[in-house]
Amino acid sequence: MGKAARQASRERLRQERLKEKQRAKRNRILGVVGAALVVVLLVVGGGYLYLTSQRESEQQFAEQYAALPPQEVQQDGSVVLAEEGAEAPVVEVYADFQCPACQEFEKASGPTLQKLAADGRAIVHYRPVSIFAQQPAPISSNSLRSAAAARAAADYGKFVQYHDILFENQPTEGTVGFAADDLKQWGEDAGIDAPAFADRIDAESAAVDQFTGEYSQQLMSAAQDEFSQQKLQGMSLGELMEWGDENGVDRSFLEDTYVKEILDATAAVNERYSGGESEFSGTPSVYVNGAKLGNEAFSGSGIENAVENAEPGQVDTEPLASDDAASGASPENEESPDAKE
Repeated sequence: MGKAARQASRERLRQERLKEKQRAKRNRILGVVGAALVVVLLVVGGGYLYLTSQRESEQQFAEQYAALPPQEVQQDGSVVLAEEGAEAPVVEVYADFQCPACQEFEKASGPTLQKLAADGRAIVHYRPVSIFAQQPAPISSNSLRSAAAARAAADYGKFVQYHDILFENQPTEGTVGFAADDLKQWGEDAGIDAPAFADRIDAESAAVDQFTGEYSQQLMSAAQDEFSQQKLQGMSLGELMEWGDENGVDRSFLEDTYVKEILDATAAVNERYSGGESEFSGTPSVYVNGAKLGNEAFSGSGIENAVENAEPGQVDTEPLASDDAASGASPENEESPDAKE
């Protein structure tokens, strides 16, 4: 092979190598672009799937409660779930959203109660209380903050939905939970989109912080100077707060708050069911026409049997005026029917 032929051969090899490098570079670029496109498609597709799943979840949530009868807020802040004009046994449910046993009760019997109300076979009277209000934070603040938030949800006809969400998200005892931001988000999840709901959550949370912090410390310090430990242990929170009113421990910050309604409701049930077989001794406490249920309350069939064997009852509270409920205002200068008993 001549010199010219050898040079021509080397040039062809050089050109082929150059083309091969160019092809490899082009393939790398295409690979990167392709991978990026896959990522974009995954992100977009994932977002679409997330939104679709979210919409389906919201739809399922709405359908779950579509058959519920009206939820009517009462003057003492409790909520009656019943068909209009229903003549049926009255099932009172006293519960604390921080109470683990209440959570178990709701899992076991909550759906049955809702169905009995929807079928017109029972009038379900939800009466949230705070059995932990006298305990240190965070158990006291969790209890009061959640109950006040549920009361706020009742102003929008969403008490039952919100009630169920709270029990689904109940914090472990001793840990901080039911944060204001979560309470607001759960309101949206329940179908509440009014800005006033979020404002109410903030206001109630501030009242809870003051009650469980500065106020409780001042009240207990003053009471310990006045009473023996044995005497203090025998006093209810309501009695202690009344003593505080007379001895310079100011609780005016609670006026017109749902925190106050919860505290008043707790004092009222302790007064109403103060002895005998129906004595209120903690939560959950379930009564059918004023007769306290035992372990049968912790099963749907037990609740259903108790209702089937009872006569029609009478709700002992009065509905809150519709304009008050719509504005989220607490009734003023009105005494709970329970407190009069």
